[in-house]
Amino acid sequence: MLKNKIYKYLTVEIFKNFITILLTFSAIAWTVRAVNFLDLMIEDGFSASIYFKYSLLNISSIITRFVPLSFLLSIIISIARFERQQELLILWTVGINKIKIANIFFLIGFFIALFQITLSLFLNPFTLNKSRALLRETETKQINSVLRSNDFSDTFKKVTFYIDKKNTNNELINIFIKDNNGSLNTLIGEINKSNDTTIFAERGVLYENKLILFNGTIQTLNIKNEIKNINFEKTELNTSNFSNRTIKDPKIQETSSIILFKCLKNKFSKKCSFKNDKKVIIENLSRRIGMPLYIPLISVLASFLLIYKKEKKYSLFSLSFAILILAEVLLKYTGFSLGAAISYYILPIIISIVFYVYLVKKIITEKMA
Repeated sequence: MLKNKIYKYLTVEIFKNFITILLTFSAIAWTVRAVNFLDLMIEDGFSASIYFKYSLLNISSIITRFVPLSFLLSIIISIARFERQQELLILWTVGINKIKIANIFFLIGFFIALFQITLSLFLNPFTLNKSRALLRETETKQINSVLRSNDFSDTFKKVTFYIDKKNTNNELINIFIKDNNGSLNTLIGEINKSNDTTIFAERGVLYENKLILFNGTIQTLNIKNEIKNINFEKTELNTSNFSNRTIKDPKIQETSSIILFKCLKNKFSKKCSFKNDKKVIIENLSRRIGMPLYIPLISVLASFLLIYKKEKKYSLFSLSFAILILAEVLLKYTGFSLGAAISYYILPIIISIVFYVYLVKKIITEKMA
């Protein structure tokens, strides 16, 4: 009964440290990334609510990237604190077996690996795809924020704006609009025959999804390469036809794992946008499934802290950290061949077994000495 309480105490302390470190790293990284996402409002004209929703949907992917490092730091910090407070010495005194403690570390590492696989394989693609769909299904509302005085703006695809200045009433003065995409082809009948339109106006006002222009000229180039000019005193442009440059098609990290597996099985799958890039698919799946397999290996290496003296503990941390870096580097090579991918999956399992057997022998030898 007492031993079970001790094992539970050790497990809870490691998990507490793990969650604290993971959330700290993730909060810092998310804040930095959220600052980068400000371009969604400043450059692309999305609303603040869309910006916050998009940022929040990226949290799970940030958390996933810090799971291995957070686990390494948590288990090392926990062991160091247990040792500093003489808790480990008490455990050895009451007859707690070091192999059982090492098994607990390995079991914790195993569950954290499952946690990362769940995030990487299912949750992350879902939330990232939702964030991309959010941009794809949302119209750009704050066009006024992307139009700046004395500056060319190419936020919208094949549509260029130039505004001389804005007055105190937020009116746009001396407006130039160049459309090469046919976004303005509903303005008048003539423009329906052309995808090349240029508009000059003395002033304009943005109201809801409309740009109201006053005193200007519409210049069109028709299919016969004839230039036609139409003067107007007032006209309205429907800005909902404008499409910004934000990438709206799902990237590979935003694609469901099920779809990626189908891509490997059937490269002619209609749902697969990456069927011609098998290397990238394998690399991405290796990150989702293979990378977490290195976490139990870290737990085995950390278990050597139970038997080694202080001067060797820094070497163990350096070795564990180097393995995490090596795992990241090797990911880039998993897509080159099937053998490379299989090796990436098998390598941490084999090394874990070898180190675990060596650890058990060292503990038995220490006990017999």
